[in-house]
Amino acid sequence: MKHFTIGSFILFLLVALSSCTRSVRSTQVWLTDEAGDKCAEKEAVVFRQGTIADAVTINTSDRKQTIDGFGNSITESSVFVLACLTPEQRHAVLQEMYGENGANFSASRTVVGASDFTLKGHYSFDDVEGDTALAHFSMAVHQDGFSRSEYPQIRDENYDVWQCLHEIADIKAGQSDSEWRIVASPWTAPAWMKDNKQFFDRQNRYGGTLLPEYYDVFARYYVRFLGAYQQSGIRFWAITPENEPMGNDGSWESMHLSPAAEAELIGKHLGPALHANGLEDVKILCFDQNTFEAAPYTAAVYGDSLSNRYTDGAALHWYGSTVSCFPDVLDSLHAAHPDKRLIHTEGCVDNLGRDGWPGVSDYEGYKECCWFNNDSFWWNANATDWAYSTPWWPDWHPKYAVVHRYASYIIEGLNHHLTGYIDWNAVLDSIGGPTHVLNHCGAMLMVDYQNDILYFTPYYYVLKQFSRSMRPGDVVLECQPSVVSNQIYVCATQNAAGQIAVNILNTGQSLAFPLQIDDYAATVDMPANSVKTIIVKF
Repeated sequence: MKHFTIGSFILFLLVALSSCTRSVRSTQVWLTDEAGDKCAEKEAVVFRQGTIADAVTINTSDRKQTIDGFGNSITESSVFVLACLTPEQRHAVLQEMYGENGANFSASRTVVGASDFTLKGHYSFDDVEGDTALAHFSMAVHQDGFSRSEYPQIRDENYDVWQCLHEIADIKAGQSDSEWRIVASPWTAPAWMKDNKQFFDRQNRYGGTLLPEYYDVFARYYVRFLGAYQQSGIRFWAITPENEPMGNDGSWESMHLSPAAEAELIGKHLGPALHANGLEDVKILCFDQNTFEAAPYTAAVYGDSLSNRYTDGAALHWYGSTVSCFPDVLDSLHAAHPDKRLIHTEGCVDNLGRDGWPGVSDYEGYKECCWFNNDSFWWNANATDWAYSTPWWPDWHPKYAVVHRYASYIIEGLNHHLTGYIDWNAVLDSIGGPTHVLNHCGAMLMVDYQNDILYFTPYYYVLKQFSRSMRPGDVVLECQPSVVSNQIYVCATQNAAGQIAVNILNTGQSLAFPLQIDDYAATVDMPANSVKTIIVKF
């Protein structure tokens, strides 16, 4: 009988071990699906060394843009609904959205003045005609709460946008991952600074434009807003000069700025004003409207040496198509200016419950019962932009499943240079309001405050998975193909610790597909109508 020495035995073990295929189990798996899982923990995915045919392939050495974050918008309408909850309910909601054990949203947006999602609209922080010295500037409309005599459903009369932002700031300050990037956007300057002297004009389908003689005043007005919050402990990460500078046909608070006007406003007034007032670290994002219309603005702003110096990137909205993130446009914008970020700052489901407009082809009378507290509405092809299908751009605006739209837009957007996603209203009531112009929309959380029903819509849990798995500073990885058979959508990111997050949407029936990450492969099971997040480190 042959005897092994200790040395030969160790050599035998090394040879035996080297012949085995190494396997790695994912550290976390989350699933949200139509069957009822909501960011639920699931069994690990096992990756084994080797290659697998026809796989979606992720290459960790092919690194792309850096993530800025995910989140939602704190509007007056959202804050009003939160004020209709008990303080305990409200705090629990904000903990769920912004707390480390919840979605841990790292990005937000808020409005500089009034927007369509304010209760009455038609206001700014200085409505005194001709007050170029801004002697009457006041933050009261962000601080004065809601009167119970006017709104009997209010439970906290002292709650307002100011208090809400500070409540979130307190939540973020108490956690180890405290990143919170806030973007500010005005829908309009004070009316007296514009050519039409109105916040908006529906009759003439015109929002008005900022008069050149008030560019400097408007810049100082903006600095006063930022300074007031900074003195209270909240510092904004970025601003946009104007929400939707191409206008909205005077449908609500708005202001037109041509590409050349926006370049001049940034380069000669807004940028210098920030630097002169200790706010030079606040980023300026140009445009702030639909992706497919961005090129003239980025060309003008980046093509001017002054405005280019002050502008960090472009803010984009998803309105324009319910089926595409316009990947060719995103690629073109990035190719023209690879040093500028592209971040999504607004998107939502438009006009829930509103009667169809003239020319719509399939008005079906959707009412509150169809989307409130009804997950099926959000998972299936029920929603349409502008209330119902339209005869213009029909290929861009078919009926769609809201969850599919959100997940596919974000996944493909990240694969084509987007750095993050900020949703529109964080919270609305059960019919998608309140809004003073009645353009009801969907929200992550919809509340029937009369019956104390809080309904987190399914896409909230999808954004929760994205936010928890893709943090600011993580890097997007090349993924090929990122779309399989128009059913599976895949993106991947990696953090500084080497963890890889893979986010996957399945828009159809259950299936399994092969996934390759560098030298490791796995077969991933995807339930029908689902979004899965896999976190792994090799």
